[in-house]
Amino acid sequence: MSTAIAFSEYGGPEVLRLSEVTPPEPGPGQVRIKVKAASVNPLDMKIRSGLMADVIPARFPVIPGLDAAGVVDAVGEGADAAVGDEVLGATAGGSYSEYALLDLPVAKPAALSWETAASLVTVGQTAFRVLAQLGVGAGQTLLVHGAAGGVGVVAVQLAVARGVTVIGTAAERDLEQVDRLGATAVRYGDGWAERVKAAAPGGVDFVFDASGAGVLAESVALTGDAARVTTIADMAAARHGVRFSAGTGEEGRSLPELARLAAHGSLAVPVWRSYPLAEAARAHADLEARLGRGKAVLLP
Repeated sequence: MSTAIAFSEYGGPEVLRLSEVTPPEPGPGQVRIKVKAASVNPLDMKIRSGLMADVIPARFPVIPGLDAAGVVDAVGEGADAAVGDEVLGATAGGSYSEYALLDLPVAKPAALSWETAASLVTVGQTAFRVLAQLGVGAGQTLLVHGAAGGVGVVAVQLAVARGVTVIGTAAERDLEQVDRLGATAVRYGDGWAERVKAAAPGGVDFVFDASGAGVLAESVALTGDAARVTTIADMAAARHGVRFSAGTGEEGRSLPELARLAAHGSLAVPVWRSYPLAEAARAHADLEARLGRGKAVLLP
């Protein structure tokens, strides 16, 4: 037996409990890892609370978590890794656990810490996917809502590196951080659209909404075309004719490149705090209270 965090009902952080579980067995193409770090994502909290029940119905008990990094300790037939390899990737069946399964393990560069490796997966792949869907390129202007959040931080860096002019909305306390990433920071809240127009007098070509803060109508007006706006966080997307970008199953193809960039120092994924696995409920509560900046990581 091994330990994992699981929940058997929707609710607040208190429903997360340390439990004894049977370690999963890898299927064809999968590997099982001894988890060294598992990152906490906003989606974990939405699933736990029941906010996503209509989209991602739970089959209780649920082991939450999307991403992990660790050491391979068992391999399925045809798996692209060997026992002892250090890897990272998206988990199949949850990552808040001593052991987890990966469908597409990616080699962890030695220069990456376990915490950074685990934190990179979902936010990096999501940012990479949306930029590709938008088709934004050098010389164009991109507005990123939620530029100081996990996905936003990566999206800003990837876009700036490609020669894109980036405007990023963020809270007052995060404006300097967004500026340091190479974007022009704009305070969100009432009047944000006018502030963006002032910061981008040549106009905005595309909008990436990572905030879900009810900004779609004005974002469409800024670009003049709903097809130039994509959100990962606003369930009202269809009402505005905007694409809601969800996982396509192809995200793993971008992870080796993202890991390489992070290892070379070309891509930063801020890690705010690490918690023992048993304190997963505290990590959720702290993040929901917006106590920190950057990723929270669980250490089994």
